[in-house]
Amino acid sequence: MSDILARLRGLTADYDGYPALNGIDLELPEGKIIAFCGPNGSGKSTALRVMRGLHRVGSGMAEIAGRPVASWSKKDLAREIAMLGQSPSAPDALTVRELVMLGRFAYRNRFSGPSAADHKACDQALDATEITHLADHPIGNLSGGQSQRAWIAMTLAQDAPRIFLDEPTNHLDISHALELLELIHRLNRENARSFVIVLHDLNLVMRYADHVVLFDRGRVVAQGERSVTLTQERIAQVFGVECRMVTIDGLDNPVIVPLPVARGYGS
Repeated sequence: MSDILARLRGLTADYDGYPALNGIDLELPEGKIIAFCGPNGSGKSTALRVMRGLHRVGSGMAEIAGRPVASWSKKDLAREIAMLGQSPSAPDALTVRELVMLGRFAYRNRFSGPSAADHKACDQALDATEITHLADHPIGNLSGGQSQRAWIAMTLAQDAPRIFLDEPTNHLDISHALELLELIHRLNRENARSFVIVLHDLNLVMRYADHVVLFDRGRVVAQGERSVTLTQERIAQVFGVECRMVTIDGLDNPVIVPLPVARGYGS
């Protein structure tokens, strides 16, 4: 396996007719938990979709594992990268187990039923997300948090070495958000899976990410280790919020505390 998960060079891409990525250069290490951070509309989700081959590139180069994204077949790329977008949807009558089984599409022949390996992968994904007891429930009957975990299980069932998650903590309370990120941490450390995650909560980023990419207005303004990338000065520059890094006993990383006076929108 290459040491580099992805490379983007001089890459541009539009979204709804407007520039979303403006000549970005990006290099992501393999085997890490990587967080994409930045304000809404800064290009995070577009960059994720470009790397997964789901968004058209205007100009520049995009590579995954040393190969141009365009050179991968859809099935081969699906076996390399599992991705969960922001607002997935499926028929309400679909059961949780049926939804999770959809994650096995890259391994199945459309004329054959699920194999023993497919069932095993689904069972493991349901267990990892702690929703085995919901396996036969229609997804339309789930709470927001339960539904999100079902979609995460479908992504895990794809059994890809690299997983892209776009705002996976949406609809999750703080307890389940922490459980999800602990699961991601465990899968990364024990199974050497690479994760690229779009996250808005910078304190969760400080706690779980090994590598951070900070986006602003379609450009990458910083990338690298979290302590180097997420500084008080950069947070103020990109988000318009003054903050302080506070050290708390028992925590390995500082906590970001926003100050009450932010950007003067009324001036």
